[in-house]
Amino acid sequence: MSSQAAAQAPNPSAPAGTTSTTGSTSSTSSTSSTSTTGPADRRRWIALAIVMTAAFMDLVDATIVNIAIPSIERDLGATFGAIQWITAGYALAFAAGLITGGRLGDIYGRKRLFLTGTAGFTVASALCGVAANQEMLVGSRLLQGAAAALMVPQVLSIVHVTFPAHERGKVFGLFGAIIGLGAVSGPLLGALLTQWNIAGLEWRPIFLINLPVGVAALILGRRFITESKAPKALRLDLVGVVLVTGALLMLIYPLTRGRELGWPLWGHLMMAGSLLVFGALVAYEKYKARKDGSPLVELSLFKVPSFAAGIAVQLTFGVVMGIFFLVWTLYMQIGLGWSPLKAGLTGVPFSVAVSMAAGLSVQQLVPRFGRKVLQTGALTMATGILIYLWEAGHYGTGIAPWQMIPPLVVMGLGMGLIVAPLTDAVLSGVPREHAGSASGLINTTGQMGNALGLGLVSVVFFGAIDEKRLAVMPQETGDAFVRAFQNSLGWTVAVLAAIFLVMFALPAKTQQHLEGGDDEEPGTAAAGDAEAAKEPALVS
Repeated sequence: MSSQAAAQAPNPSAPAGTTSTTGSTSSTSSTSSTSTTGPADRRRWIALAIVMTAAFMDLVDATIVNIAIPSIERDLGATFGAIQWITAGYALAFAAGLITGGRLGDIYGRKRLFLTGTAGFTVASALCGVAANQEMLVGSRLLQGAAAALMVPQVLSIVHVTFPAHERGKVFGLFGAIIGLGAVSGPLLGALLTQWNIAGLEWRPIFLINLPVGVAALILGRRFITESKAPKALRLDLVGVVLVTGALLMLIYPLTRGRELGWPLWGHLMMAGSLLVFGALVAYEKYKARKDGSPLVELSLFKVPSFAAGIAVQLTFGVVMGIFFLVWTLYMQIGLGWSPLKAGLTGVPFSVAVSMAAGLSVQQLVPRFGRKVLQTGALTMATGILIYLWEAGHYGTGIAPWQMIPPLVVMGLGMGLIVAPLTDAVLSGVPREHAGSASGLINTTGQMGNALGLGLVSVVFFGAIDEKRLAVMPQETGDAFVRAFQNSLGWTVAVLAAIFLVMFALPAKTQQHLEGGDDEEPGTAAAGDAEAAKEPALVS
């Protein structure tokens, strides 16, 4: 599809995404701009629906497979090692490729990379659904994670360059709601699809359901998403790709496989070595920025206070998510002996609470109270976890789903007050030409935190279980899992306390995004115009 960059700087007060190509004369340009402003204004909301659907599809796919593991194991005769790769392979490929995926969007176009990633994700989902053996399923999951690494970073980038600053708060509120829904919808949807056993396919529909969604996203995305890329020519930093991928794999792989393998020495050496590789990455990226201005990781982003602080919060919050959701699943399905469907339905109040709080926080609370909203979210979520901890001990294995509703609702409200404003806070001061790189860093940081949390599960959960005793007295499994769950929740509260303190580094009030607009403060017009001149070329 041919494209043409806008030949003039866009009006700072016009909504992003409405820039049109200029003609040979100024009158042609004016006419074109006027005629396209209306349709573009409507099209950007359709584009938002498309990219949000893709983000939801990725969030669900990261968790949906856990519920179906027993069915996959029976059908394919999968070994425990293969099961580990089916679940962890996706996360490894996804985390390792996120920063590269974001930078590729800056270079070759975010729409192009989004559609490429969506196509790859759809094809990989089909291959997972028709996998004839465990090896094919593992390979397809790796491909699926790699495709997601191309698709997901473009979501926030497209939002960042498509919507003006005064609308992004509302958009990120919707994004937070999607995160909340995806967090618990995966297990519920996986339970339903597996239990229904559609056409005798057992677990396969959990992957095949992505096909119609992916095809629709491709067709509509080509029509309604506006292309954008970095305003200056960039080149892919291949050395940076090798270093960042190697460092992430060296950190995440041992965390993912460590407990199963008995925490071997080489795993500890790999994790320690990853710090050296990260150091080499920083040194090389500084050199690359001086040499040609095309580093893979834009280190200048960390000079933006809101971005640096937000990344720290994102990492720590990822640890909370990594710990809680895994131990919660183990507690309900193994400790309490609940069916996948019962466990999935129990999470619905949590999901609803997250969605409600996410929309409310960005649109009404953050503009008035700023950073205090996120800190209130951390304290609220910690309160919900403490209530849950008390209930788990008080009711033991006899706890009922309705008794879990109060702590889950409180936790969901707290999470909703964090996830949506956090994304907006991290990106608020990011120049639009670095939106792809920033988006990749945000997602990668969250994945790293999640992997760290999953690694800590072996300490805070399994470390509290005497497996030798349970092998002799399996009837004590329920009580042992309840105690381990309580221990894990205690650690989660401690991490949330750390998050509360780190949030003091965030700006007290939400910053205006780096673009001019009608609502800019007096005296900032020149800065707004200068920033608008650096706007990415928008392609029709």
